Amino acid sequence: MITINPTDLLTPEELATRLKVPKSWVYEKTRGRARDPLPVMRIGKYMRFHWPEVVVWLQAHQQGGLT
Repeated sequence: MITINPTDLLTPEELATRLKVPKSWVYEKTRGRARDPLPVMRIGKYMRFHWPEVVVWLQAHQQGGLT
């Protein structure tokens, strides 16, 4: 079982602020049609992002991964 630190969970707004991108970009990267979607946890109607997983996703893209 994975242990998740609650302080590592971000809302879409918090993630957008941290990444310095528009909130709409975050939502677009979570849609099913996204080529390589952001890792997201869906809790009912809410979306949360586990910051360590987002960091791994960013590193994959920084190294010439998918856009």
